[in-house]
Amino acid sequence: MNRVRLLIFNAALGPLDYRVPEGMAVEAGSVVVAPLGPRQTVGVVWEAERLPTAPVPDAKLRPLIAVLPVPPIRAELRRLLEWTADYYCAPLSAVARMVLASGGALRGPATMTEYRLTGGAPERLTPQRRAAIDALEGEQATIRELAGIAAVSEGVLRGLVNQGVLEPVLVDCDRPYPRAAADHGQPELAPAQAEAAERLVAAVRERRFAPFLLDGVTGSGKTETYFEAIAESLRCARQTLVLLPEIALTEAFLRRFEERFGAAPVVWHSSLKSTERRRAWRAIAAGPENGGAQVVVGARSALFLPYANLGLIVVDEAHEVSFKQDEGVRYNARDVAVMRARFERIPAVLASATPALESLQMAEAGVYERLVLPRRYGGAQMPAITLIDLTEHKPERGRWLAPPLEAALRERLERGEQSLLFLNRRGYAPLTLCRNCGFRFKCPNCSAWLVEHRLSRRLACHHCGHETQPPATCPECGEPDCLVACGPGVERIADEVAELLPGARIAVATSDTLNSPEKAAAFVAEAEARAIDVIVGTQLVTKGFHFPELTLVGVVDADLGLEGGDLRAAERTYQQIAQVAGRAGRGSKPGEVLVQTRHPEAAVIAALAAGDRDAFYAAETEARRHAGAPPFGRWAAIIVSSEDEAEAREAAKRIGATRPHLPDVMIVGPAPAPLALLRGRYRHRLLLNARRSAEVQQVIRDWLGELTFPQGVRVSVDIDPYSFV
Repeated sequence: MNRVRLLIFNAALGPLDYRVPEGMAVEAGSVVVAPLGPRQTVGVVWEAERLPTAPVPDAKLRPLIAVLPVPPIRAELRRLLEWTADYYCAPLSAVARMVLASGGALRGPATMTEYRLTGGAPERLTPQRRAAIDALEGEQATIRELAGIAAVSEGVLRGLVNQGVLEPVLVDCDRPYPRAAADHGQPELAPAQAEAAERLVAAVRERRFAPFLLDGVTGSGKTETYFEAIAESLRCARQTLVLLPEIALTEAFLRRFEERFGAAPVVWHSSLKSTERRRAWRAIAAGPENGGAQVVVGARSALFLPYANLGLIVVDEAHEVSFKQDEGVRYNARDVAVMRARFERIPAVLASATPALESLQMAEAGVYERLVLPRRYGGAQMPAITLIDLTEHKPERGRWLAPPLEAALRERLERGEQSLLFLNRRGYAPLTLCRNCGFRFKCPNCSAWLVEHRLSRRLACHHCGHETQPPATCPECGEPDCLVACGPGVERIADEVAELLPGARIAVATSDTLNSPEKAAAFVAEAEARAIDVIVGTQLVTKGFHFPELTLVGVVDADLGLEGGDLRAAERTYQQIAQVAGRAGRGSKPGEVLVQTRHPEAAVIAALAAGDRDAFYAAETEARRHAGAPPFGRWAAIIVSSEDEAEAREAAKRIGATRPHLPDVMIVGPAPAPLALLRGRYRHRLLLNARRSAEVQQVIRDWLGELTFPQGVRVSVDIDPYSFV
């Protein structure tokens, strides 16, 4: 009798054994359908010795129903899933679920019907029909997806189908992607680029595990350098994964990729339609030998896709905080990428102008090979950085830009050059209050203020997404015309620039205004066409963009990132300001960076002004070493939450009362989290600070494994936390 052990996507059940019917062929990694009570479930066949469970007699085993028509999950990926689950203290089923990220892809080859405009007009043009026709120009998708794009009901679109305004198109769900060519548009590399590219190409050709830190100043041509490694992977008929930190960067990257390789890569991110996800997933699983995906560009979730023949992983802007997942499985894609490369025995490239301290330490220890690009490509010079001390150069009352920055903006506008103002705060103002009674607008679901967004006329919570219209009167005292915006966001800075420079063409660049790859592409096109004079943006504009006519960068509030209890605050502040400073002077004209600060003596600000990255990293390294912080120690957080405040508090107290007392682990808390209420759940935190030698994960498993909690309590573990809210 043949029996198999399945990993079921239900953490509460654990692995289950099943009988393999006669004539059914399965192997480790096969994706199958199995009965589970009265229902059916999808599971993955796993090595029984790696998933221990209680023995079940043969007679009680239920038979598998079917093997799904997709390639088995390879052993290398199964080992990565096990490592990720173990390291991040997450259920293996939750990690494995990320592999099967497209349910439609599991059903095998298929065709489907999509719809597109014919150019005809309906007999009766209602406002809804007019809006739908305008919104769907150039679109082709299912009725449901088109309804979402046009923001109308499916009934409106079916009426347009009946009148011939929309026509059906039969589509092969698995149609192949255009093929990239390794030698399509080879660039001329600078000597330092060529030397670094040679090391990467050799590692790809030899197919060996080799983690690289590609450390190059902004504008040094890191992308073109690792493109040579991608070209070698294409020649070897292997797949490449490129991870990007922001979806908004995708369109600009895709254009550069297509210029170099003659075809766009396969894209993977959360904004894809279900049909696009299905097509991409199956192309990735098929591999280039079978006409499938050659290169995949995606967000962090692309890391767990079932590549048939992976040959290279690149993590661009590898220092970015957005590579850390803060919900569900709390993994860091930068670190998991290196581990996937290790299991696959292939090279991994971490590219950054401001590497994470952990990456630099790995290079210092010889674990990563560091490749340095010390100068900008084509002779462009790094911009000069000047501090504006706001205690000496005070902005006018009600304004936020100091006189020296105002003068520099005027000068650039007169010369026909572009400027960029950076403030990492979305919206118009972070707080709105009543000048009559002092009432402050607060989120009902979070312990956070509502942020005013004047462009969209709303008050919004940036944590849970709650929105409301700004009222005409104070909700507390009923006084009209008494609401005051406190503090600046990028929209307020844009208004100030419009007053200072009435003729300037201004663009606000944030995740609110560039919330799709298409909008980001339109913004880039306008900036490159010099249709924008001043860009006002958040961290979204600190990376990835190359505007040759941009010669001035102004940092409105350099001290903003140093506020609060973030243990990596200095490093993040340095990275953000250094990255945004790197947008200036990337062409033939020299750049200038003006940094407004109230604390010019702060170590991170002084290092930025001196252009001394090594001095900053050396000081930060010693501070981390003294504190036992990463990379010299280990951090882990335990987050307790419940919709009932008393229940969350009591559960946290129970965890704290049973804490282990170990010589190499210090446990702090429990205490209310800085965001004590988030999305309607009350939160408490405990923080572990351990020596590198401590087995933090096992300590946590042994500690929490003995405890039980009420059904409404969630206890999550965050290994190597980046967010401390």
